[in-house]
Amino acid sequence: MFNITKKNYKIITDFFKNHQYAKFALKICYSLLPLFIFIGYPVLILYVLFTSPYELVRIILIPLGVFVTVTVLRKLICRERPYEKYKTESVFCKTTKGQSMPSRHTASAFIISMAMLYVNFDFGVLSLSVSVMIMLSRVLAGVHFLSDVLVGMCISVIAGIIFFFLI
Repeated sequence: MFNITKKNYKIITDFFKNHQYAKFALKICYSLLPLFIFIGYPVLILYVLFTSPYELVRIILIPLGVFVTVTVLRKLICRERPYEKYKTESVFCKTTKGQSMPSRHTASAFIISMAMLYVNFDFGVLSLSVSVMIMLSRVLAGVHFLSDVLVGMCISVIAGIIFFFLI
């Protein structure tokens, strides 16, 4: 239902392969934006350590739990990536086999963003916006199906709501 057809996948990846400015913009979202989130996470941990150390366990264990859950699911499901299924290349020539569902980059970005939202609303909203761009870049680069990133996002948002805001 949420899968891109082979024809549409080829149109999307060929667009980025053939338009250098678009490819550069995608490369920033694909490669550099995850660094924003993953560098922000240790900063968040240090901030919580000094401002509300009693929350530190929550800030560490919930993202860790999501990361482990998604990693196990990827191995169990072992879904082919779009470039494998359609026997073509991704925009950035990724060669990883299988483990496409759910997207670990997406799940990690969203659960860290949920932790940031829990600690600071403004940084959380900014981080969630970056997470959306990361999620879309994974599909546009041809390394994940849309359903892969949506499942990764849903796992993290649901876990974040439950464990940061309800419990």
